[in-house]
Amino acid sequence: MRKYLFGTGLLSSITGGITLLRAARSDEPFTWRTALAWLSWAITFALAIGAVVDSYRAARGKLIDGDSSVDRDKLFRERVKRNG
Repeated sequence: MRKYLFGTGLLSSITGGITLLRAARSDEPFTWRTALAWLSWAITFALAIGAVVDSYRAARGKLIDGDSSVDRDKLFRERVKRNG
């Protein structure tokens, strides 16, 4: 489970969110650029979570969406090799 939670996409998304939170605490007004930054962060976070879910499901041999970039067969072979 550790390899999913500490993936680079998820960590990047979390650090981006922390940066946005720090910027929100300043005295700057909320502008349309700030709204777009938050929207961009939300999309990035959702995609990172989706990649983690797809990797987890693919490693267990379950079906994943066709548009996923996860190589299901590779992850399943690694799991079979690990478990003997």
